Amino acid sequence: MVTGSHDRLLQSFIDALARGFDIKDLGPLHYFLSVQVHTFSHGLHLNQVKYAHDLLFKHDMLLTKPMSTPMSAKDALTATDGALLDNPTNFRTLVGALQYLTITRPDIAFAVNSVSQFMSQPRLPHLVAVKRILRYVKGTLGHGLSFAPQHQPMHLSAYSDVDWAGYPDSRWSTSDFLVYLGSNLISWCSKEQPTIARSSAELEYHSLAHACAETTWLGYLLYELGACIQFPILLHCDNFSATYTASNLVFHARTKHIELDYHYVREKVALGSHRVCFIPSVD
Repeated sequence: MVTGSHDRLLQSFIDALARGFDIKDLGPLHYFLSVQVHTFSHGLHLNQVKYAHDLLFKHDMLLTKPMSTPMSAKDALTATDGALLDNPTNFRTLVGALQYLTITRPDIAFAVNSVSQFMSQPRLPHLVAVKRILRYVKGTLGHGLSFAPQHQPMHLSAYSDVDWAGYPDSRWSTSDFLVYLGSNLISWCSKEQPTIARSSAELEYHSLAHACAETTWLGYLLYELGACIQFPILLHCDNFSATYTASNLVFHARTKHIELDYHYVREKVALGSHRVCFIPSVD
């Protein structure tokens, strides 16, 4: 797969490959590794409609009622509630297929991350949660990623959030972030934290540090690609304590144990490469 903004240079590159290898030019990209590519005058749209449709058909979910959300906000999954599944292979196959669907569906990343915690001993409520994700996918088959041309200088921004102590069995938490280049979503992560956070401010700041590191790496990558990035990079966080700590030199008692992450983000803020902004949770 070859892409670029200079047609003549691209053709010369393809011609050079043809002189060394037996290749066939299939023309403009439309389908690649289950990802469908639709080209419009205003940009690209990537989705996995066929992959999702085949997944629903394979598991007899095409005629089910769609859901408006991928998971329940009230009922937390546990490792002990419900009966063990007679055929756990079916559950693991479903979750693995959904993980591949997150390539173009960041809206189900957190839900898929949640059900992935129970791969070793899946139970009936876990299978119900997976089928809810499939019912949500059925109602949103056309969802995907849209990419539009951006004028330089481009703006890099990130949004970070956490699900604090969301797992009843271990009280571990999940941190999430999204990174945008202009209006284009280019990176995201939903990751379970391996330790217990004693306060939401601590976990929010850990998540902020992950987003800060990701945007720093992307900033260097875009610089090497010749893209002009507008500074400061905006880091959006819905926790006042984490927002203030990023700019305040005075530590509070409850944040002394996150000194390392504090210094990392604080250094970027002091250098002017990043700026932390508060955003209400409702947004």
